Amino acid sequence: MISDSVHSFKLQQCSRKPKPGTMIRTLRTTPTPTSDLSSLRPLGSSFHSRIKHRIVTAIPCVGFSRSRFSVSCSVRFRPCIDIHKGKVKQIVGSTIQDLKEDGSAPVTNFESDKSAAEFANLYKEDGLTGGHVIMIGADPLSNSAAIEALHAYPEFSSAELTARTEEGASHVIVTSYVFKNGQMDLERLKDLVRVVGKQRLVLDLSCRKKEGEYAIVTDRWQKFTSVYLDGKILDFLAQYADEFLVHGVDVEGKKLGIDEELVALLGNHSPIPVTYAGGVTAMADLERIKVAGMGRVDVTVGSALDIFGGNMAYKDVVAWHSQQEALTV
Repeated sequence: MISDSVHSFKLQQCSRKPKPGTMIRTLRTTPTPTSDLSSLRPLGSSFHSRIKHRIVTAIPCVGFSRSRFSVSCSVRFRPCIDIHKGKVKQIVGSTIQDLKEDGSAPVTNFESDKSAAEFANLYKEDGLTGGHVIMIGADPLSNSAAIEALHAYPEFSSAELTARTEEGASHVIVTSYVFKNGQMDLERLKDLVRVVGKQRLVLDLSCRKKEGEYAIVTDRWQKFTSVYLDGKILDFLAQYADEFLVHGVDVEGKKLGIDEELVALLGNHSPIPVTYAGGVTAMADLERIKVAGMGRVDVTVGSALDIFGGNMAYKDVVAWHSQQEALTV
């Protein structure tokens, strides 16, 4: 699964009605005033800031210190539809580059004869929400396929802002747009929040290992930024987004197993909902994500699913998802 810039969408998450007596967990973030932005300082290549959190009603997850609280103590499967040149495909994300004169193509694991709308209907029938539709490139065929998926299962999210939200997008997924010359462009990020709204913005913080740290990558995952994922940058960016989407690019699409270190980082430090993608090959990997992420990191599966040519039974993943949902009620 891959996303670039603002050519992506997300299935709307259904609100869950708690049973009587269920405690509701709410995490509120106190924004850092603009006047305090000077306090952000690069450390190596990352930004740092101090952000205070106020817990209204919170329940600590098993495995957390008493001072650390959870946004959610459940794990969900987030479905995906990746579209390339109008077709639903599974591509090794690290092989995607800008079009070159030699006509080199990305490595494709799978290409479906079913439309994006058919996959959207499948997810709708199985009651799966919070998924992502990703356009790998903004060509007309991919654009049409994405819109068909939106119409088949409304309430996706996109980055072509009002055009996509008018088609039913619930969130906008953004990557490269908020970075310029390898640096975070805070003014662009603020502009996005003003246009889209924090509650509809998903930041894709896909990353690759560099000198032992996770550097955020942009432009089809080919360019390293100077921003590294850690607790402080996640806290800072949580002021501007409703969710994070993080691909482990080093393992994404390669069916090599998950990046447990990255999952653990997200589970420990993300103050808002976060979805991990990359390397899932078997049902056991879903449990590894659940454990490493301390029950706070959702997961998406691409090339490994049988509906995308892999060996993992889609129906088994849906059943696992239902079991996780049952644990929250």
